[in-house]
Amino acid sequence: MRQVDHFIVGGAGGTATRKHQIWNPSTGEVQAEVALGDAALLDRAVATAKKVQPEWAATNPQRRARVMFEFKRLVEANKQELAELLASEHGKVVDDAHGDVQRGLEVIEYACGIPQALKGEYTQGAGPGIDVYSMRQPLGIGAGITPFNFPAMIPMWMFGMAVAVGNAFILKPSERDPSVPVRLAELFVEAGAPEGLLQVIHGDKEMVDAILDHEDIAAVSFVGSSDIAHYVYKRGVAAGKRVQAMGGAKNHGIVMPDADLDQVVNDLAGAAFGSAGERCMALPVVVPVGEDTADRLREKLIPAINALRVGVSTDPEAHYGPVVTPEHKARVEQWIDTAEKEGAEVVIDGRGFTLQGHEKGFFVGPTLLDRVTTDMESYREEIFGPVLQIVRARDFEEAVRLPSEHQYGNGVAIFTRNGHAAREFAHRVNVGMVGINVPIPVPVSYHSFGGWKRSGFGDTDQYGQEGLKFWTKAKKVTQRWPDGGGDESNAFVIPTMG
Repeated sequence: MRQVDHFIVGGAGGTATRKHQIWNPSTGEVQAEVALGDAALLDRAVATAKKVQPEWAATNPQRRARVMFEFKRLVEANKQELAELLASEHGKVVDDAHGDVQRGLEVIEYACGIPQALKGEYTQGAGPGIDVYSMRQPLGIGAGITPFNFPAMIPMWMFGMAVAVGNAFILKPSERDPSVPVRLAELFVEAGAPEGLLQVIHGDKEMVDAILDHEDIAAVSFVGSSDIAHYVYKRGVAAGKRVQAMGGAKNHGIVMPDADLDQVVNDLAGAAFGSAGERCMALPVVVPVGEDTADRLREKLIPAINALRVGVSTDPEAHYGPVVTPEHKARVEQWIDTAEKEGAEVVIDGRGFTLQGHEKGFFVGPTLLDRVTTDMESYREEIFGPVLQIVRARDFEEAVRLPSEHQYGNGVAIFTRNGHAAREFAHRVNVGMVGINVPIPVPVSYHSFGGWKRSGFGDTDQYGQEGLKFWTKAKKVTQRWPDGGGDESNAFVIPTMG
């Protein structure tokens, strides 16, 4: 059986006493095992990072950028291999896996411009003969704890920015699909990065706690469920670290009466069911405004959802593949059970779905629930599967209120032809990322990604200028060069008091 090991200088050494199974979600078979590390292994990785990081930080930004450019080239050259490997462990179809890699590469592209992005500020003559300037310097060693649903994109979001600004980085990916992060680290060394600058260690909660408690790790970035994100944030901050922790989501799509419903249905098919709904920016709740809008939308949704093709990850005709593990399949189906017991109408039922020839695969059929209300637990919590819920709103005010009052505040979308309604909605809604006729409003790499409320803990977003700020500390310098001679008129005066 294939073994996935840690990617650290000198190798892991010894025989791992704890391992985690890696499924093939399309077949339901165990295809590999990954070694789980401990605090002692982390100590080794950190010790190496401490040796490597100072020289890397002292390397001028344009030379660091050249490594990022070469890494980008290598990832593009190996994109098909990465996508197929990713799909085999996660279950998403290969086309989706290509998107996973590409969205990570877009942040690497931004990191290639780090010489420009790192430039500080300068004020000449802030006071008599006094100039003030600022510089951004790396923190030292950063760490990333990433989820199973984007094993290429989210690691690149994290280490791309962290390493480009001069840090060393330790990545702990999900033990469910760890092979792509290891391959990315191999390509990073091939691109010219010093060995030990980017290391990958595998583990479960024991490793997470070791990272959060390690005194030499200055900052931690996390993406996962909200309960764990809150735990990571509290424990990391208590240990004196800088922490950004992105949590779960329950993104709403508001459909105004004037919306192009054919376009909405097409967008929902991808946003709600793509990647089997295992995306924190999926759109699992649609909110039609008015009963007439709801009825017309439902009528169009039913045939579109029934036409979705569920297939193995290598099926080029499939719209989405299996979910990641048998436990996750059971959890999603349990949420459908819960919704039905709470009074939701199961319009299309994906429970018990099997694929001929792959009966052991972890497939969940596309599911549509109507008459969902805000008091239902199935509405309040994240399902993270191919389940679309219809929550009917009476009017525009209720449509603004629903996502604004939800515990999660990651993303939201509004579908309308009315510019005033769109502008008003974007201004008023209490959610971190807004799409206007865009179902999955993930910002481009030179902006920043981050949700509000229980979707994000910490005050700095991922990538872009926000990411640069997170992985650096600002130093401010106030300087003067006196003429000399001891003239009292040249005595120092605080600039703001001059």
